[in-house]
This record gives sequence, structure tokens and C-alpha cells, in this order.
Amino acid sequence: MRLALYQPDIPPNVGTILRLAACLGAGVDVIEPCGFPLDDRRLRRAAMDYLAQADVTRHASFEAFCRSREAAPERGRLVLLTTQGDTDYRTFQYGDTDTLMLGRESAGVPEAVHGIADARVRIPLRGGLRSINVALAAAIVLSEALRQINGLPGDRL
Repeated sequence: MRLALYQPDIPPNVGTILRLAACLGAGVDVIEPCGFPLDDRRLRRAAMDYLAQADVTRHASFEAFCRSREAAPERGRLVLLTTQGDTDYRTFQYGDTDTLMLGRESAGVPEAVHGIADARVRIPLRGGLRSINVALAAAIVLSEALRQINGLPGDRL
């Protein structure tokens, strides 16, 4: 299971997601350009000493990310987390090779990315509220996906 971060804007969110992924054993694809240098101190502060434990692959562009997926078909489906999703994240059936994509904090992902996603899942929110923090969304959906496939660290004992 992997997380893909589409052109992230906020260093502490990326650091938190890298720490989450390291702790839960998920890989992370960072799709550039980012809104900050990837060696930003705020990213390192949020990731703490878990950064060295994270399985991170950087991609120079979305096109480069897509080419890497084509070259490695075992990566499975691209599952987009979006407020415009048509499926509740709790009812979606995840696979162990899925990549969960999160959009930019400021703008989500372009329509073209929506169009190539194999699935679009959403976290139900109270009426009148737009979205939650991207790192929180990653934690919620990644935890459910790993639970479904018995992929949480305690499941592997």
C-alpha cells in the first residue's frame, strides 16, 4: 500500500504523512513540484527521526509518476481521496497494491487526475464543512485500507 502526494503545499503536512507512513509501513510517492523545498526544516520537524524510516519515492512530475506506475503494474489501483468522491471510504474494498492519492492542500488535483483515478473515495463530513486536513485524511483512509487487508503492523505479527 502506498500514499501519493500530489504537489503538496505545506511542509508540516508532508512531514506528518511521512511519519504516519513510516509507522504503518506504507510507501509514499511525492509528486513534484512541491510548494516548498523537500529539505524544508518544517517537514523535518514534523517527520522527526522517522524520516529515515520512510519509503519515499520522488517524481519530478505527474507524468513521471504515471510512467513509474506503468512500469510497475503490481502497484495496483490509483484511489483518489477527494471531497468529490462517489464512494464512502469505509465501503470501498482496498487491495494491498493500491495507491491512495491525496491532492494539494490549496487546490486538490486537476480534473485530468480525477479522470484517470480508478476510484474516488470520500470521508463523510457534517453539512456545510468543506474538508479536513490532508494528513488527517491520509491517516483515516490509510488506517481503514490497512485494516481491511490485515496490513496494520500488529496484524503482521
